[in-house]
Amino acid sequence: ARRAHVVLIVFSLMAVLPFILLISASLTEENAALKYGFGFIPKVFSLAAYKYISYQSKMIIRAYGITIFTTVIGTSVGLTMTSMLGYGLSKDIPGRRILNFFVVFTMLFNGGLVPTYLVYTKYLHLGNTIWALILPGTISVYNMLLIKGTYEGIPIELNEVARIDGASEMCIYFKIILPLSKAIIATTAFMQIVNFGNNYTSSILYVTTNTGIYPVQAYIQNFMNRNPMEIAAYTPELLDYWNNLKTAYLLVAIVPVICAYPFMYRFLQNGLTVGAVKG
Repeated sequence: ARRAHVVLIVFSLMAVLPFILLISASLTEENAALKYGFGFIPKVFSLAAYKYISYQSKMIIRAYGITIFTTVIGTSVGLTMTSMLGYGLSKDIPGRRILNFFVVFTMLFNGGLVPTYLVYTKYLHLGNTIWALILPGTISVYNMLLIKGTYEGIPIELNEVARIDGASEMCIYFKIILPLSKAIIATTAFMQIVNFGNNYTSSILYVTTNTGIYPVQAYIQNFMNRNPMEIAAYTPELLDYWNNLKTAYLLVAIVPVICAYPFMYRFLQNGLTVGAVKG
């Protein structure tokens, strides 16, 4: 038991210490960081980076607004479609094995980056629109399999009794199946939220000119990719705390997910194991 505790403590420190170092780096005065390096406690305390972020608050708030919108819409639509697909495939219907095969096949083998890009931009005309940030990540076969496994673990007698009482299939789904699957639904919802909150690839692939719809991840990356010579020409004051600003922006990007995690933890504890029983 003691060895297990030691191992857990070591792994916990490996996860927590980099985060503490990131916080310290964002609060360390630039010259002190160059002279002494970064430590877990700032050598010279400075809030210059956060003052700049607050000055640019309109842009970062807009980016967060885009992230929240795509996350809410994408998670809602994706969770609805994924849970309904899982429910349909959990039933004993004709051609179930073939349907399962084609769905799982898309998880193992996809069409490739270039065909996917052409479909979304040339044929669906979603390039430089907000929907290009939502639709590519809507359906997750992995999440569907977790939900499907949970549905298959629910006693079929509940469905049969409900049908005898005159309940329709949709009534059974919404009033019996979903309430009994709250843990896995919350788990997959959290996974979708994290995926959309960290969505960077779709921004780079499908948004090339309309940078006003950049989510927070793409906005921060676009800012951090700026050339120092460009900074020196237009905003020379940023050079005095450039490294602080980078780490401060990284914290701004990851703190919301960290804050959301405690509220979802009780569902995450059991959700994955429940959905992995069957399927």
